[in-house]
Amino acid sequence: MKLEVSDLSFSYQDHRVLEGITLEVDEGELVGVLGPNGCGKTTLIKCINRVLVPRGSVHFGGQDVSRMGSSERARLFAYVPQALSVGMAMTVFESVLMGRRPHVRWGVGESDIGMVSEALERLKISHLAFRKVTQISGGERQKVVIARALVQDPSLLLLDEPTSALDLRHQLEVMQIIRSVVDQKGIGGLMAIHDLNLAARYCDRLLVLHHGRIAGQGTPSAILSEELIRDVYGVSARVGREDGYPLIVPLEPVGNI
Repeated sequence: MKLEVSDLSFSYQDHRVLEGITLEVDEGELVGVLGPNGCGKTTLIKCINRVLVPRGSVHFGGQDVSRMGSSERARLFAYVPQALSVGMAMTVFESVLMGRRPHVRWGVGESDIGMVSEALERLKISHLAFRKVTQISGGERQKVVIARALVQDPSLLLLDEPTSALDLRHQLEVMQIIRSVVDQKGIGGLMAIHDLNLAARYCDRLLVLHHGRIAGQGTPSAILSEELIRDVYGVSARVGREDGYPLIVPLEPVGNI
């Protein structure tokens, strides 16, 4: 099912955060949302998931998301927030199992248990299954939240900086998992992300925000230019290629943004 966002705008009281955002995410496509701090990346993800109520339209699979109930959205969308909230008194296994709530009617079944076990193994945190969430690291908790999203078996992944608490190796592992889930299940993914090189390597298309508006939209190779990085981030950079992907080397801050 396709996500279609048309002319979306949002304000916090008198402060306009997003203005005229239009985008699409197809099945089997991972779209990265880029831009400096405060440009509206997190707000966009929250607006699509109706955590915030925007102006404009959001449709998924031809349905108006504003007319969906919260339980229907929970079955369709898996939202990984930037701020972790995983049920701190729970074990890792229990916290991930919470992702099955939109699908469970009378009780947890063997298939639910199996999906949790598979997600823990996929994210390489099976050894933490019966540890309290309070007893694991921030990076491990980030993996717990991602595992919980995967067991929702969603039609769309909404990810707000899913690698922000992870070291370099675990960033790559998580991005590979997200990419493989999108490819294998044929679902869409929309991901706010800071790391330009990770975005260039793993995303099909990018949406670049600047002051709440779209500064660029297209494939990584088409839009990640030295000019765009200077204008949006206020950074001079060299843009080369490695293994067929853009490779960004930041040099120094320039001008004012």
